[in-house]
Amino acid sequence: MIGPHPFHAVGEKYVVAVRDGARAIPLLIPVLEDPIAMDEILSIVDGVFLTGSPSNVAPDLYGGQRPRDGVLQDRRRDSTTLPLIRHVIASGKPFLAVCRGFQEMNVAFGGTLHQHLEEVAGRIDHREDKAAPLEIQYASAHDIALASGGFLERLAGKPSARVNSLHAQGIDRIGEGLIVEATAPDGTIEAIRAADAQAFALGVQWHPEWKFWEDAFSASIFSAFGQALAGQIQGVGEAR
Repeated sequence: MIGPHPFHAVGEKYVVAVRDGARAIPLLIPVLEDPIAMDEILSIVDGVFLTGSPSNVAPDLYGGQRPRDGVLQDRRRDSTTLPLIRHVIASGKPFLAVCRGFQEMNVAFGGTLHQHLEEVAGRIDHREDKAAPLEIQYASAHDIALASGGFLERLAGKPSARVNSLHAQGIDRIGEGLIVEATAPDGTIEAIRAADAQAFALGVQWHPEWKFWEDAFSASIFSAFGQALAGQIQGVGEAR
């Protein structure tokens, strides 16, 4: 809600990352009470990018407990994105997901989520300090280990990378058909890909869109997504 009215909105950082990082034209997909048909969406786009959001996936969709008071939900987004994820990947169109989108990707493939990751034994607090300036919130927070032979390791050209961290939720059980591409030092899954996807199909828990031009690894993710949209690269599986 913005004032008394419901709005469809997307953060400018995502728009800029698609336009300048992937060199594509960003179009917002409305999430309506009666969802737009998947085939209609895919008939007018070259690929799909699912952004982060203040809201979380409704936990009853993955068998989780009722959310605590104050935790934002977005049922209309859930109704559009969860079926769309499987549909776009099966269609062979490129797919990229960030933060909430990453969590949606896991749920769409039958996985589950931790609703309060900081309360899980052995896990660190992955949340940002919301009272801090944005430059501090989005600053590099921890290293991630990139899966040996995986797409992100090849993209980074090294076995690890450093990323920001602005999430309270995270993957509990990974979805069927998904492969881990990166993990945090506490074991939290930070990136996944669809194993059998014929095109680019990647999800990351951090926020590479934030000033992507200042970070070579972030820039390379959007560049690769753009190349996939243009048909210049195919899937993101292991090196052959």
